[in-house]
Amino acid sequence: MKLSALQQTYAARRANSFRGSPLDSSADSPIKSPAGIFWLILHGLCCLISLVLGFRFSRLVFFLFFSTSTTTNLYLTPFRSATDLNIHSTSLSNPTVNLEIPVNKTASTTISTSSSRVVVGRHGIRIRPWPHPNPTEVMKAHQIIETVQREQRRQFGVKNPRKIIAITPTYVRTFQALHMTGVMHSLMLVPYELVWIVVEAGGITNETASVLAKSGLETIHVGFNQRMPTSWEGRHRMEAQMRLHGLRIVSKMMLDGIVIFMDDSNMHSMEFFDEIQNVKWFGALSVGIIVQSDKQDESSEELENPPIPAQGPACNSSNKLVGWHTFNALPYAGKSAKFIGDKTSVLPRKLEWCGFVLNSKLLWKDAEDKPEWVNEFDTLEVGDDALESPLFLLKDTSMVEPLGSCGRQVLLWWLRVEARFDSKFPHGWLIDPPLEITVPAKRTPWPDVPPELSTNEKAQTGNHEETSKLPAKTHSSRSRRSSRSKRKRHEPKVVDAQTSARHSDN
Repeated sequence: MKLSALQQTYAARRANSFRGSPLDSSADSPIKSPAGIFWLILHGLCCLISLVLGFRFSRLVFFLFFSTSTTTNLYLTPFRSATDLNIHSTSLSNPTVNLEIPVNKTASTTISTSSSRVVVGRHGIRIRPWPHPNPTEVMKAHQIIETVQREQRRQFGVKNPRKIIAITPTYVRTFQALHMTGVMHSLMLVPYELVWIVVEAGGITNETASVLAKSGLETIHVGFNQRMPTSWEGRHRMEAQMRLHGLRIVSKMMLDGIVIFMDDSNMHSMEFFDEIQNVKWFGALSVGIIVQSDKQDESSEELENPPIPAQGPACNSSNKLVGWHTFNALPYAGKSAKFIGDKTSVLPRKLEWCGFVLNSKLLWKDAEDKPEWVNEFDTLEVGDDALESPLFLLKDTSMVEPLGSCGRQVLLWWLRVEARFDSKFPHGWLIDPPLEITVPAKRTPWPDVPPELSTNEKAQTGNHEETSKLPAKTHSSRSRRSSRSKRKRHEPKVVDAQTSARHSDN
């Protein structure tokens, strides 16, 4: 009795819970209500659409309602071929790309004016303009920058710049093209008037003249009738005599400007040429000395407090010249190079010429306002010992004007890097005949044309050809043997036919 009562109460509660649902229908009636049938059909339709599209229909509806009109148009338009698309770039003011999809052959409609996209799958790709700049606009930009720099130099730079007279001693060697090309490009960047006096040991050569011709500068190329020695000591002395020869040319031609001693292997900053415009008569700058050092032989104190690799003027607190700072050559005693091309270090002189600049009027015979503390250049007799530096031109060396923040700035560097004096190099660095093949290329785009060979190469190639013909002979012998074997195979067949014919006659 209790079990039947519980079942009746459970059935009554279940009927009451489903009575208010739109899908409700009496258990006894065979036909459901119209609202339940409608929701059932809609649910089944959504399930079918979800199965076909691969994702929920609600996401697609959300994307279509909340996407931009441009993107909607792009996704709704059918795909076109490459010939139907007209992609072009606009002016620099609007550097975007327009994607035009023509509807007819006569008329076309622009899909997007602000940005263009290409549909790939479900995403759009923006087409950006060609990344390379317009060369015309680049040249205009360079001209504007040059004009601005020229105006800044005119307002804030040197008001009345003087001509620069550069004296360079040189001679033909392996590294001459390397050094002279670097000096040439440095002088080509100088924004002032310039005269380049090149004194060449052993006379004028075509190698040096070709380098000077490429510069486009005003040059004076003279020869020196002595050949350059193979020792560093002899080279230092001869280079001093060649610089003195360049000073005589300045005095004879009465060139007006600032004389600098520009060795072909030294390096100069552009601030150097601006700083020397401040000299009045005779000035000095600090020179950085680049020397290869052997740290294994140095003591611990020298490693902790290494000497400053520079030489130049030394000043006091009031920026007055009180002495000179020279390069410390004691750690290199007995280790310096003696001949050009040695692997040991090359040491500078006590005071290098490149650290001094002077007014060319000091060399003139009759110059106005010439100071009294300067020796007469025409009547001056100079020995080899006095040519250590251009200080022999002065009676009082305390009148030297320290430049470069009183020697605190290093604006040029002294360096000597040379190959052996007997090293071989191409004449004028022109390779003729062409280079030999040391590593053959796997594939070459050039036609297979046999080059002209020398007699030795022809003899070698003849031997290779004879060896290459041997496999061909073996192949021909094999073919002959095979043909003979074939003939032998056919001969018995012929005999059998003849014997069979005789037997038939009999």
